[in-house]
Amino acid sequence: MMKSHIINKDLPVREALKKLDLLASDAILFVTDDNERLIGSLTDGDLRRGFIKGLGFEDSILQFVQPNPAFIREEENAVDKLEEYSKKNFKVVPILGYDGRIVDVFNFRTRSTIIPVDAVIMAGGEGKRLRPLTERTPKPLLKVGDKPIIEHNIDRLAKVGVKNIHLSINYLGEQLEEYFGCGCEKKLNIKYIKETEPMGTIGSIHLADKLEHEDILVMNSDLLTNIDFLDFYKTFKASDADMAVAATSYSVDVPYAVLETDGEQRVNSLKEKPRYTYFSNAGIYLFKKSVLDLIPKGDYYDITDLMDKILAMDRKLVTFPINGYWLDIGKHEDFKKAQEDIKHLKL
Repeated sequence: MMKSHIINKDLPVREALKKLDLLASDAILFVTDDNERLIGSLTDGDLRRGFIKGLGFEDSILQFVQPNPAFIREEENAVDKLEEYSKKNFKVVPILGYDGRIVDVFNFRTRSTIIPVDAVIMAGGEGKRLRPLTERTPKPLLKVGDKPIIEHNIDRLAKVGVKNIHLSINYLGEQLEEYFGCGCEKKLNIKYIKETEPMGTIGSIHLADKLEHEDILVMNSDLLTNIDFLDFYKTFKASDADMAVAATSYSVDVPYAVLETDGEQRVNSLKEKPRYTYFSNAGIYLFKKSVLDLIPKGDYYDITDLMDKILAMDRKLVTFPINGYWLDIGKHEDFKKAQEDIKHLKL
């Protein structure tokens, strides 16, 4: 994929034209020097304009190229820049390493952005409430539609450019390793955190092999959701919070007038058939890497304990409302509902 977009500056114009023809709707070439560093881009339009000016097939490709192509750097947070490129209808942009060489290409047809986080997906539970389905198959590998529950989440993370994914496994975890392997087939870097004993909903994170980014996304593997990961990330960064928790809303309609009173039963206000809305933990979190220091090593520890600790320390914890679809597949009725809902969802 990447190599099909790259040509050397000495390639004949006719050969470049053939390559553009093969790329079809993704037709853009990135021209490099002899050290494989980017020096320009070339499209059908660049060639057409060159021919109109009197250039021919015997001229150097360098006379046709656009010398200041758009690009992103491998090590930069490119969320805003990619959003700008998307608005300008860019289709493919190169990703450069520190030395100016092209290390990858970003295609807006397959990815929408690159969120700079490491993802940790908790997939070690026994799924007891879904037995007998989970007697020989780990819950994350139960199929919803045409693929396992967890694969829906991994594929959605891949679409927003999350490459480093750690799966925390325990019960029948070898099946998850066999299914996803290193993640190479999906162009991902999938690693495994192996719990030898239950460590709660976040305790195993210290067993992760090298978390590269400054922010970490943690989610449960048994969720079926179309949460907007990019909006979640941007909201978290804009808040400068230590941790953000995705939440689903739950409303209670009271069918009567409600009297609100003080401690002495004196009525302060009257509300006619009010609706009260509460927010529930949706099992998806973003937090700064520094928050890892608050999690004890080698112990059983739940992420709700982490949230309590952050609040007790008066550090910043924010919530992010999921306005789309969300389902926690914990029981047989949830699993049955998921099979119906997936027919109408665009994940």
